[in-house]
Formats: sequence, structure tokens, C-alpha cells
Amino acid sequence: MADLLQGKVVALTGAGRGIGREVALLAAGEGARVVVNDPGVNVDGSGHDSGPADQTVAEIRTRGGEAVANYADVSTMEGGESVVRTALDSYGRLDVLVCLAAILRDRMIFNMTEQEWDEVIKVDLKGHFTVIKPASIVMRQQRYGRIISFSSVSGLGGNSGQANYGAAKAGVAGLTRVAARDLGRYGVTCNAIAPGAATRMTATVPQSARETRTARGIGGSVPITPTPYGPEYVAPMVVYLMLDEAWNINGQIFDVAGPRVGLLAHPYPPVHLIWKEDGVWTLDELRRLVPSVLMQGVANPAAPPPELDIPGRPVAQATAG
Repeated sequence: MADLLQGKVVALTGAGRGIGREVALLAAGEGARVVVNDPGVNVDGSGHDSGPADQTVAEIRTRGGEAVANYADVSTMEGGESVVRTALDSYGRLDVLVCLAAILRDRMIFNMTEQEWDEVIKVDLKGHFTVIKPASIVMRQQRYGRIISFSSVSGLGGNSGQANYGAAKAGVAGLTRVAARDLGRYGVTCNAIAPGAATRMTATVPQSARETRTARGIGGSVPITPTPYGPEYVAPMVVYLMLDEAWNINGQIFDVAGPRVGLLAHPYPPVHLIWKEDGVWTLDELRRLVPSVLMQGVANPAAPPPELDIPGRPVAQATAG
């Protein structure tokens, strides 16, 4: 289709690699103008490299899209505000924010240092707030917006050796649910993805550690065998949540891994489920099945009032309230 996000401006944190890169490419392919934030750090948060953000921007432009890079560290308020400011300065508006920036410092709880705890919480949890806060001000004023956060099965179901990461990602789930209630009445939706994909971060867990934890019965909710599915399987559902027609999906967390797209109960497991035997979900398929199956009977916890003009909302629903 290549026009479902025409005219929209999408900012993504941590979008130089992995899932973020795939989401950025797909959003741009649907007509969005994209802000690619990535400071190019190592998995543990060290270092800096402008290359990943620049490469994603270059690929978008090569395909005929529009994109700009931002290299800010979103673990600070200044960094988070910089992402929003780049969108406004470059394109004059901000319609969608996707928060993917995260680092890992895996350690069993009895060996974890204060620094390992603080650094992960600072990036993976505070790094959502620092961008959502300024974005929410813009979106509240314009009475429109989409905020998509990234939680994890490590935070929702627990995973050995990731107390810091799991706590941060559980916090993201809570932040998403609360922000949804704060912003829903202004036409802004807030949802989260708990992804399962083979990425640079998942590859850092040694197979020996997986085997040891599984043998001791402490592996947690992440399978010992890394998923064979790449980040491109996660991107379509993220982009679907950006669309105008997803206006009434708010405060929800979706389990997205390979062919599986599930709506998680509060807090777990799936309430409804759609499954594709092979291949990546297409936006056409998601546009048909998410409203009719995945979200059937699921209420928006903070629906915007009928008088608010919501792009994508059927006229009959606006009239009925």
C-alpha cells in the first residue's frame, strides 16, 4: 500500500539495529517521515557510534523515504527531549513515538552490583519516561498521538539472571497502562509490545548459561533455544498500532513472536490469539484480524469523548459515544 502512514511523523529510540530498524523501515515504507534515534552503544550501554542510526536513515532514503538521525542518550531528560525536538524541528510535528532503547547487564541477583542495576533501570525504564513525557505534551495539545513501548517476557513472566532488566520491563508495562489512562481522553493511545525475536541482545546470552539455567530449573519464560524468527516478524504489529484505525486500542500489551500475535491479559497470558502458520504478518491481514479477533470485546480504558475528532473512528461510534 505504501501510504497508510502518509503525512505522519514517527520517532523511534534504539532504531539503528534489530527490531527498531525494521519498524523504522516499514513505517517509512508506509509513507511516514522518521526520526531514527540511536547512540550506537554496545549491548551493555558502553561506547558510542553514529553508524547504526546513519545506516538506517541512509537505507530509508535509498528506498525513497524521509528520515533524520538523532544520537541522544535517552537515559537523561535532555536526551529524551532531544528526540522530540528533532521531530518538531525537522518535520514540524510528532504523531508516533516508539520506545525501543535498551541495554543488558545480566547477572544473578546475588552477584548483581548497584551499578549494573542502576544503569539498566536508567536506560530501559527511565529512557521510556524521558521521551514519553515531552511527546505526551505535544500529543495532548494536538489531540492525537500513538505511543508504543517495549516490555519483555523477562519482566512479565520472569527470567533468570535479569533482575534489573526484568524490573525495568515490568515497569514499562505499568507505565504503559497508566499513561494510557492519562492520555486516552485526548486521543492519544499507549500500548506495549513484548517481543520475541533473534536480535543482537538475545545473542549475548551464552548457550552454556542457557543450558545451566535450564538444567537447574531456573531458566524462566525465555526458551533455552533462541527463536529462529527475526525482528522483521515484530515490525508489522508495531506499525499496525500506529494507524488511525487503531484509535481505540489503548493500554494493552501484545505478545509478538514469529507467527504469533497475542493480546496479553493483565498481567498474563493471552486473552485472544491469532496465529500464522508461515511467513510474516502483512498489514492487510492485521487490519482485518486485529479488530475482528484480537480486540473483539476489549474495551478502551480511557476512550476519548465523542466530541473529539478522532481519525479512524467510525462516525457511528463517535455519535453513539
